[in-house]
Amino acid sequence: MTGVGMEATLAIAERVERFVRDEVVPYERDPRRDHHDCPTDEMVAEMRRKARAAGVLTPHILADGRHLSQRETALVLARTGLSPLGPLACNTAAPDEGNMYLLGKVGSAEIKQKFLAPLVKGEARSAFFMTEPASEGGAGSDPSMMQTRCHLDGNHWVINGRKAFITGAQGAQVGIVMAKADEGACMFLVDLPDPAIRIDSIPNTIDSSMPGGHAVVTIDNLRVPADQMLGQAGEGFQYAQIRLAPARLSHCMRWLGACVRAHEIATDYANRRQAFGKALIDHEGVGFMLAENLIDLKQAELMIDWCADVLDTGALGTAESSMAKVAVSEALMRIADRCVQVMGGTGLTSDTIVEQVFREIRAFRIYDGPTEVHKWSLAKKIKRDWKVAQA
Repeated sequence: MTGVGMEATLAIAERVERFVRDEVVPYERDPRRDHHDCPTDEMVAEMRRKARAAGVLTPHILADGRHLSQRETALVLARTGLSPLGPLACNTAAPDEGNMYLLGKVGSAEIKQKFLAPLVKGEARSAFFMTEPASEGGAGSDPSMMQTRCHLDGNHWVINGRKAFITGAQGAQVGIVMAKADEGACMFLVDLPDPAIRIDSIPNTIDSSMPGGHAVVTIDNLRVPADQMLGQAGEGFQYAQIRLAPARLSHCMRWLGACVRAHEIATDYANRRQAFGKALIDHEGVGFMLAENLIDLKQAELMIDWCADVLDTGALGTAESSMAKVAVSEALMRIADRCVQVMGGTGLTSDTIVEQVFREIRAFRIYDGPTEVHKWSLAKKIKRDWKVAQA
């Protein structure tokens, strides 16, 4: 992936940062929220109109369709993450960013025109239907447990099953649905809403940055034209792998930006707040927490850069993205926790975004694979590599 070069990328990143700090941050006080405190589609559309006018809408995909390299994307997405609303405003949020990447890589010309173009323009939201209810023995961290089935009927595929934790399903216009046929896993593009996809519930979750929440849905005899399958029957997991590592890393990029901002807020508080005759930062226990934040922020940044560099060689980067996801999510959790602690009671309130960042990072340790699943996967790789070395 060649990208546009660091000089041009830094210029894009600087424009994005100015926009997020000047235009998006004030929306953090906007009351237009749903029952789960997620921004409404009206509010998102308003922010995106401003982003489009400022030239920072979908900034990681250029007007000619070229995608920034992963290293370049990291610089830009971290800037969008400086506010929890930044990725929504700039159209770099999950799951849309990962879905755009996948469709740009493997979608046919027709699929790109029909499904990708509205996403890149910020005119539609999308959802990725893979996870299934754990209570029913469905697929979660182990996608091979997938129970949603599909079969060919004439020139349509018919899909039946249940899905859970489908981010953004409510209000999405584009769906990517995974199901299993006799040939193996399949992946389909679907127009939404569709009466055959019923939202059963949207549970309240600890995070609140993604419109549409994380829905539980039933898919009942959904008919999808055969030409809206990605690739061939049985290739679904192959395409999921193309999406997987970059999407993991994109989460790291965005939440790094959020923790940079949380650290800024905690630092300002510690320098202004007086206790026991001096500023909080002059108390070693507080100053050392902020110092540890700097160390973790830099380590997270370097881990992202290293993994991005691997992906830019064209490698799948499965192991590398697992390592990055574990290292970065755990480091960011430490940072968010320290920021709350430094600010004391104020850190527990919605007076700043610090408490939200804490909640969002806690959720990040679960989605795109819990820490323990990635460690288990890496341990399996260690064993495989050892066996090869003994042969």
